[in-house]
Amino acid sequence: MDKAVLVVGSIALDTVYTPYGRREEMPGGSGLYFSAAASFWAPVRVVGVVGEDFPTDVLDPLRERGVDFSGLQVASGRTFRWVGEYGEDPDMRRTLDTQLNVFQDFCPELPPIYSDTPFVFLANIDPELQLRVLEQIEGRRFTACDTMDFWIEGKRKELSEMFSRVDMVVLNQEEARTLSGRRNLVEAAEVIAGMGPRWVLVKKGEHGAMAFCGGRVFLLPAFPVREVVDPTGAGDTFAGGVMGYLAHAGEVSDCTLRRAMAYGTVLASFCVERFGLEGITNLVRSEVEARFEALREMGRF
Repeated sequence: MDKAVLVVGSIALDTVYTPYGRREEMPGGSGLYFSAAASFWAPVRVVGVVGEDFPTDVLDPLRERGVDFSGLQVASGRTFRWVGEYGEDPDMRRTLDTQLNVFQDFCPELPPIYSDTPFVFLANIDPELQLRVLEQIEGRRFTACDTMDFWIEGKRKELSEMFSRVDMVVLNQEEARTLSGRRNLVEAAEVIAGMGPRWVLVKKGEHGAMAFCGGRVFLLPAFPVREVVDPTGAGDTFAGGVMGYLAHAGEVSDCTLRRAMAYGTVLASFCVERFGLEGITNLVRSEVEARFEALREMGRF
């Protein structure tokens, strides 16, 4: 597929507490949030692992949207579980419990038909595993990756090698500061770009996102919503929207990346308005386009 997107990431059962209520063992994880968003624009291929207890029928709405789960491993044991709590500030999250279960021994093996996927996103997993995935994809044209503080602090050497081999890095502002040792985000992005990626995307939560490329900066606000019901997966949804649109466009430039970020921002805004994947799996294209135009109008002056 000339415009397919591959994502390698977690698939989980999430339990979430927010001021708007509680939901137990919802399907989640970076792989699913990313896929739900990217599938608006392009066919998606997923590599991940679940346990024997995972209710695979919950994946049917994504299959209907063109998400291919041929790369999903079903291992003996329990699925990765995460329990989190949000207060009134949606950017403040407290992890109450993490059970890696089968995800702890996850070793990505790609089906042969995935090896020619042109657009690749390596979600937040061990950078050694991210590198292993790259070795299995011969036909890739554009590669992006995510990371987290745990890998920044524990596997900096491997992470640096990873960054030297990808086209774009997506991370949040605190991760950018920790990785670079710089408080100022412009300086932080310059340090990270010096590791190899052409584009650096910094997620800023309710304050939007920034893109850095060759000394140029693009700043995009978040789409304002009345109620942030569940922020879980918003960052992965944003990344999925970005990569899906880039695959749809078939090429990456400053112009297409800016539009991709806008679509990613719009999809993330729908995500946070409902619990889990509910906010994006039930969307139709006309709703996305209407909010995209509203976002563009907000920045016009």
